[in-house]
Amino acid sequence: MTIPAAELSKLTRALPFAISLALIPLAWIGAFYGGWTVVLLPLVTWYMFSFLDAAIGLNTENGDLDATDDDLFWYSAITIAWVPLQFLTLFGMIWYVAPAEHLSSLEKVVLFFGVGVITGTVGINYSHELMHQKNKLERFMGDALLAMVLYSHFRSEHLLVHHRYVATPKDPVTARWNESFYRFYPRVLRQSLLSAWNAEKGMLARKDLPWSDRSNPFFKYWAMQGGCIGLAVILGGWTGLALFLIQASVAIWQLELVNYVEHYGLTRKHLGDGKYEHVHPHHSWNAAHKASNWLLINLQRHSDHHYKPDRRFPVLQNYTDAQAPQLPYGYPVMTVAAMFPPLWRKVMHPRVRKWREMYYPEITDWKPYNKAQNPLPR
Repeated sequence: MTIPAAELSKLTRALPFAISLALIPLAWIGAFYGGWTVVLLPLVTWYMFSFLDAAIGLNTENGDLDATDDDLFWYSAITIAWVPLQFLTLFGMIWYVAPAEHLSSLEKVVLFFGVGVITGTVGINYSHELMHQKNKLERFMGDALLAMVLYSHFRSEHLLVHHRYVATPKDPVTARWNESFYRFYPRVLRQSLLSAWNAEKGMLARKDLPWSDRSNPFFKYWAMQGGCIGLAVILGGWTGLALFLIQASVAIWQLELVNYVEHYGLTRKHLGDGKYEHVHPHHSWNAAHKASNWLLINLQRHSDHHYKPDRRFPVLQNYTDAQAPQLPYGYPVMTVAAMFPPLWRKVMHPRVRKWREMYYPEITDWKPYNKAQNPLPR
């Protein structure tokens, strides 16, 4: 079923995606009251949405592809509104919590673990939506969200490397067959930073400019990240800095857990001489779970995002199991499963094998794909 543009443009259609805004009061409740309330953020973000997915089910409706930016105003407003709200929450809580005597050191750590859950689950996800837009203000706001978690290079890596080389040996973010998250995580932290730097350096070189040219976005990344670190110290001293670093670390971990899930075991066919087939919907895992797609602004429609990266989230299309591989659960459940490799393999390996039989029955030797040993893309 397709939702007409006129219907899609209604505020009531956009409001479910604003559910993420309700997480911010939970952060402040934990800061004000302490005790068991400091665990509200991870409990709600991970478990409540898992239960809602089970209760509400799937959403297979598709937004009208002819919808204009004017039709999608309310959806864009939600992502833009999150930026100042996250800024005020993060640094306001550093100012309030760092010297708070009613909170123990453990409560402060657990509280900012939860803050990292939402700056990663929601904040980085919203930055992902914003960085894909042509509007300079939206792109700047995406950069601001990434600076708050010290992961600014994600924009360069995602736009210049991941989308171009996804499901090939040149993409650090594509999780390989039988690669546990505990091997993937340190590898992707190292390789994605290096690949982002090399991508920006290469773009400058093609313009006959050195890496040190001021147009290199890494200078902006470092300045914005430095500003966030400095503000944390000013507002909360060394305790404030420690709390800021805790949330940033958790946010990055949340992002890379999602990255691990999105393409696990999926590969593009090598056509010979470093040439690979074009990206298709079946090169990303799809999930149509309604509640978690509200929280993640349709990120789980990842098959369509890679197929058509310029589409705003309300018009990302859902695919059936005949068109793209389907996850059995939404990201809240799947990211938890990824932390337990035996469980992850039990759930995912039969699905990867089925995917291979469905799309590439002619490939009999998967070892080069499993080990990322095929030639690098040209």
